[in-house]
Amino acid sequence: MTDDSYSIRRLSYADLPQVIAIERRTFTTPWSLAMFVLELSKPSGLCLAATAEPGGALLGYLMCSRFDTVWHLMNIAVDQSHRRRGIAWALLERMVEQAGPDEQYTLEVRPSNAPAITLYERLGFRAAGRRPRYYRDNGEDALIMWRTLQTTSRSTASG
Repeated sequence: MTDDSYSIRRLSYADLPQVIAIERRTFTTPWSLAMFVLELSKPSGLCLAATAEPGGALLGYLMCSRFDTVWHLMNIAVDQSHRRRGIAWALLERMVEQAGPDEQYTLEVRPSNAPAITLYERLGFRAAGRRPRYYRDNGEDALIMWRTLQTTSRSTASG
């Protein structure tokens, strides 16, 4: 196996120390341990881990919650030293595979995070509005993105 080998599996409570470490290295306003525990405890949630093969070190994670008929991507991160290897894409693909390709998805992202926006657009997400001053650290707005059958049909037809 190469150093690019990884697998996607269900995130567990045992992963939380590594999740917190990645979270703190990645975000200026990281989630607390309690927030991760809450998401993991939701029976309707979808929490995924990308782990190195062989060895099992956590490379990234995804937290997605279902609210009524919509899946909300709450948090996704890949450790800095493992970015640009397709790990975030693999986590997102698995999310859609497990929750369902015909489901509706939403997320918030910083407008200044162009690489993330490009990744989400490749998966069929489209900008649908803004949440003013959403991010507490600097008051930046959040771009609201949606993935629906309509947006995925458009991306397939144009791409």
